Amino acid sequence: MNIQGRIASELSLDSRKVAEVLTLIEQGSTIPFIARYRKEASGGMDEVILASLRDTWQKLEVLDKRKAAVLSSLRERELLTDLLEDKIGKAVTLTELEDIYLPFRPKRRTRASMAIENGLEALAEMLLEQNNGDDPVRLAEPFITDTVTDGDTALSGARDIIAERMAQHSEVRADMRRLFLKRGLFISRVIKGKEEEGSRFRDWFDWSEKVSTAPSHRVLAMRRGERELFLNLTVQIDEKAATSIMTRYFPIRKNTCGDQVLMALEDGLKRLLGPQMETETRLVSKAKADSEAISVFAVNLRELLMAAPLGGKRTMAVDPGFRTGCKTVCLDEQGGFLEYTTIFPATGKADSAASEVRRLVKKHRVEYIAVGNGTAGRETESFLRELKLNMPVVMVNESGASIYSASKVAREEFPDLDLTIRGAISIGRRLQDPLAELVKIDPGSVGVGQYQHDVDQKQLRRALDDTVMSCVNSVGVNLNTASAKLLSYVSGLSPARASSVVKYRDKAGKFTSRVQLKKVAGIGPIAFQQCAGFLRVDGASNPLDCSAVHPESYSVVKKMADDAGTDVRGLTDRADLRRQINLSNYVTDERGMPTLLDIIAELDKPGRDPRNVFESFSFANVHSIDDLTDGMKLPGLVTNVTDFGAFVDIGVHTDGLVHVSRLSTKWIKHPSEVVHVGMKVDVTVTGIEKDRKRISLSMT
Repeated sequence: MNIQGRIASELSLDSRKVAEVLTLIEQGSTIPFIARYRKEASGGMDEVILASLRDTWQKLEVLDKRKAAVLSSLRERELLTDLLEDKIGKAVTLTELEDIYLPFRPKRRTRASMAIENGLEALAEMLLEQNNGDDPVRLAEPFITDTVTDGDTALSGARDIIAERMAQHSEVRADMRRLFLKRGLFISRVIKGKEEEGSRFRDWFDWSEKVSTAPSHRVLAMRRGERELFLNLTVQIDEKAATSIMTRYFPIRKNTCGDQVLMALEDGLKRLLGPQMETETRLVSKAKADSEAISVFAVNLRELLMAAPLGGKRTMAVDPGFRTGCKTVCLDEQGGFLEYTTIFPATGKADSAASEVRRLVKKHRVEYIAVGNGTAGRETESFLRELKLNMPVVMVNESGASIYSASKVAREEFPDLDLTIRGAISIGRRLQDPLAELVKIDPGSVGVGQYQHDVDQKQLRRALDDTVMSCVNSVGVNLNTASAKLLSYVSGLSPARASSVVKYRDKAGKFTSRVQLKKVAGIGPIAFQQCAGFLRVDGASNPLDCSAVHPESYSVVKKMADDAGTDVRGLTDRADLRRQINLSNYVTDERGMPTLLDIIAELDKPGRDPRNVFESFSFANVHSIDDLTDGMKLPGLVTNVTDFGAFVDIGVHTDGLVHVSRLSTKWIKHPSEVVHVGMKVDVTVTGIEKDRKRISLSMT
């Protein structure tokens, strides 16, 4: 079966569509581009399926390359047989392939290899025959030499050979692997003397759980405790079940030779196969936990990036502080920096701070105020509300703002400003357009992960980059206001190309059409094809330049307009004309009904933003954990969703946890079924641990 067929079989897809998608990827097409503009080729696969297809393809390519290397090695050493070549060809995973190759792999000297060098392989074969009446001691006598000094040494060497042969037996390994994964137990114990120092891991001081059902957050937590030398973590299995597997392939007879073989098998399990399977099991469970945690992270990140934008409103942004004051900036409708100052409402200068705020509001015609939710955030919010400025005061999650303010991106944007002022600007821009601002920050720093520092960082980076790219391209990007960082996530625009776009814009002025992109250094036909549909040019003479209609479809829209007796702008303005269009008249071999339906949908609402409409939110009149009492009902914002529950900001500087069991009156498999990051919820306080700064909440 070719690689397309294998992918189609594994993912239950049409092999012809798989082949078309792989061709597009090889030609340089991105996942967002294929999902949006090549629906005929993909059969309408969404970005999740396309990403799985891509990842499976790359996984299978790795497998095929490894198969080629194994076959080459075996041929060079004249070990390849037709049967072995057939088994290698049929291997469907790297693990299966490596099990087949294991007995033939060049390896360091082992106890078994040294026994073979000493001529004890024939003795091992005699023991494996387990003939009734054979005495192992008598069988060993002919093998005594200068290096094999006595019968016990000979028998020990023969057992080493049997133990290694069992440990390398592919069927034994496959069955033992299943035993570890299906019936193995994680056993976690505290390291003696570390009880107090490792108290945050006390839930796992005496813990056992099936490997097959252990949720990702517990696996990652136990591994972290082990890595920090507070826990001892092992995987244990039923030894009788393990022995049963070994004796299925190495049967034991009830005689003295059988006793020797059983000793060899038990030694091979304890010394060789058991540790290998435990290591594999830990790696498999870690990979599964990583995948689940990364999936949760990606979902949370999508919700955060796709949060409703305030839009083009003149904004005052405040980065709160007590002793050092509140860094305050004013931004125009596009997030352009206007002015900054520092006010001290909490240090006896409230009157002066109030006067300064009123001055800035009047001077810059401020419409909204954004306040960071860090230290002094609620106090600053209360101060601003008490001024009765007749405008919304909105708390903004400032996670990662300090990282942005010290970054290269921030230094390039505002080289003459202090990093604290850059942080305030970022807070204001997050309110205006969360997506455009948050893409400037490493996704791992935005506070919506679950053990993100413990998972496979390469896999995490890929998943998060896919998520950011998906969000950016689904919303679309204003070509004349976007930062280089935001542009770099547009399909077809590498960081270098994005930088070239900004440099061209700075030198030549605003873009007036999409076609101008072809004049930018580094943007050739393929890059233009990939990016053009996701970029918007406000005020362009061609209204399609501000829509998601791809330039390659401009001609068909013009044909529709001509047939309707109007121009393109008339077609976008008049719904009655669009309703009269018979789309089947415009179907071609290259352009099918899916593309035509997308075009009509876009003409109905050109450049539509898929994000929700912004709604203001206010916390209750509580400011610290000391203000809380059991049973108190409060409004809150979901800040993070994990496997075990949701964290909710209720305005007291410490997020409360709604355990998965308290999220709904109905049984749910995962918290994401009922909550998402940024969601407004009503909660009830059910527990307060002031010493540990823990708040338990309920939504039921």
